[in-house]
Amino acid sequence: MIDVPLSALEVAMVQTGTRAVETLRDTTAFAQELERLGYHRIWYAEHHHSPAIGAFPPVVLTAHSAASTSAIRLGSGGVLAPNHAPIMLAEQFGTLAALHRGRVDLGIGRGPGTFDEATARALRRGAGPTTDAEYHGDVAAILSFLIDEVALDPLPEPWLLSSSTAGAALAARLGLPIAIAHHIRPDNTRAALDRYRAAFTPSRWCEQPRVLVCVEAVCAETEEEAAWRVGPMDVVKAGLLKGQSEIPFPTPADAAAHPFTAQERRALAGFRAQQAVGTPETVVHRLARLVGETGADELMLTTPVYNLRDRIRSYELIKKYSEATTAP
Repeated sequence: MIDVPLSALEVAMVQTGTRAVETLRDTTAFAQELERLGYHRIWYAEHHHSPAIGAFPPVVLTAHSAASTSAIRLGSGGVLAPNHAPIMLAEQFGTLAALHRGRVDLGIGRGPGTFDEATARALRRGAGPTTDAEYHGDVAAILSFLIDEVALDPLPEPWLLSSSTAGAALAARLGLPIAIAHHIRPDNTRAALDRYRAAFTPSRWCEQPRVLVCVEAVCAETEEEAAWRVGPMDVVKAGLLKGQSEIPFPTPADAAAHPFTAQERRALAGFRAQQAVGTPETVVHRLARLVGETGADELMLTTPVYNLRDRIRSYELIKKYSEATTAP
């Protein structure tokens, strides 16, 4: 059984054979359906110059979805601090939090949001990669601007996104809740959480360690159907293993015909074993086990499947089965 809130990460995959504007329209329906299903929050990820992922600013998606729903929490997961002026992030999310009281989160991350060097430099107006000190300073400045410059009520709920012990140490020092990217680097999860909990310092933002774990979850009525739905993302991941970032998000049929190497199949199988793919029983069991292993206070599910209907169905199956197994 899963006794923690369930949330969702919206990555906005642009499907082969469709246009980005169609993906953008889908985000509204997705938010409305997950609110209906009773999910706790949705976060929007920041990406740039990718054929597989829409370049939709998290602050814009948060604003639009907040206006299209009434209760579900919304925010960035994350907005990438090196790409933005700290005061602008504070003003944008501070304004949203005041307009949609008690519903807005500011999840902050570090990565560039792109694998393309030219795009990364364009985002940073020609500057090179951010140093540790610069990133730490940016996060501190965002928090300071929220309090001293924006000063609206209520403020957005800040989170620090991390897939490493270094990010965990920063979240602990600043007293922030942490969102662990288990769906990206699952091998780092345990060490990062150990560092975070051991070094945590209470703050105005968080009195004790608070952990959200993001995990890839793809659910269907049968194991075979779940494997079919996860196929397109497997193709994208296999491309990344070879340093190929310009991989479109294929159809399930194209993914089924993709010639994976033996090495790629081993790597994908190893990754999938640490996520949650399969029938409702399989997925909920794996999610419950992950909560037990990490002590997570919340799980965030990311479901990169080809069709919006299938994606929503995955979230529906997980929610219904988890509620059925916890009912008295």
